[in-house]
Amino acid sequence: MKLVFNQADLADSVSIVMKAVPSKTTMPILQCIMIEASFNQIKFTANDMELGIETIVKGEIEEKGKIALDAKIFSDIIRKLPNSKVFIETNENDVATITCEKAKFSIPGKSGDDFAYLPVIERNDFISISQFSLREIIRQTIFSIAVNENNKLMTGELFEIRNNVLKVVSLDGHRIAIRNLPLSGDCPDQKVVVPGKTLNEISKILSGEMDDMVNIYFAENYLLFEFSNTIVLSRLIDGEYFRIDQMLSSDYETKITINRQEFMDCIDRATLLVRESDKMPVIIDVTDGQMELRIDSSIGSMDEEIDIEKTGKDIIIGFNPKFLLDALRVIDDESISIYFVNAKAPCFIRDEKSSYIYLILPVNINVNNR
Repeated sequence: MKLVFNQADLADSVSIVMKAVPSKTTMPILQCIMIEASFNQIKFTANDMELGIETIVKGEIEEKGKIALDAKIFSDIIRKLPNSKVFIETNENDVATITCEKAKFSIPGKSGDDFAYLPVIERNDFISISQFSLREIIRQTIFSIAVNENNKLMTGELFEIRNNVLKVVSLDGHRIAIRNLPLSGDCPDQKVVVPGKTLNEISKILSGEMDDMVNIYFAENYLLFEFSNTIVLSRLIDGEYFRIDQMLSSDYETKITINRQEFMDCIDRATLLVRESDKMPVIIDVTDGQMELRIDSSIGSMDEEIDIEKTGKDIIIGFNPKFLLDALRVIDDESISIYFVNAKAPCFIRDEKSSYIYLILPVNINVNNR
């Protein structure tokens, strides 16, 4: 095999497939990138059996062939080469020689006969959305997935299509993040749970452009994302997702409208008095025309008033400040509406169209000294 690349194109492609290379595995071949040159195209593939990525690479084929190279060594070499032409050549002993200007590396490879290729997926049911929209949806929900695997479903996100609307949901037991995106065309109803790892890695390689599209194909046990000469195939999480509709309510006793940035800055200042190990709530005291936000920790105390518009009852309620900040940071609206039921029920941050809904559970606080 003899191939010629531009270093920048090669480095970009390697960084894409590296996201599907496992850090630990009992199958050493999976820690390799499979390089294949045939049919007038060069293809890189990596697969950790849960997430697989295949990308077409710009380059010239002087001799066809294939080889599996250790992903970390190959990636480190390519990344540190000068921005020039890169030549990759293999011999009959599966040794790859990588040459760029005056630098020359020889590394052992494998034939790749036992490499785990991506399974072939039937491409029937699919939706098409912009790469920008998908990246934004992931950014605006991924923070609410659970980091531990006590409940596997909580480590993924629900992708549900109903009535031509894509609903994406994440939750970790303390909060729920929901984004709704209307779809064009007639889309079949679907309901799958996608691993958070898949979505995190996809968000890093999406272009984020409105004009660049991504096709999402639904298949049994898999979800396939196709965009920009790249295929990302993810195994789905088995199980029935939580019935979140039962957790959502349009009833409320108090509604406030507040400047999002002002509220966020205020909470940010309050957290200066909270050590990372502390679980100190921020207390919100809502009265007519204003909201007082206060915190009292071993380091000190702080209180600040913010102008608001309020309808309904006064309320005093406490929250984990991180949960509030996480939601506020991914909302783009200048002003937001927050709905409260009582001091022990979750609050809802949502817009009028319900394009986003963030539910946050309160924490118990002592409200005797107001």
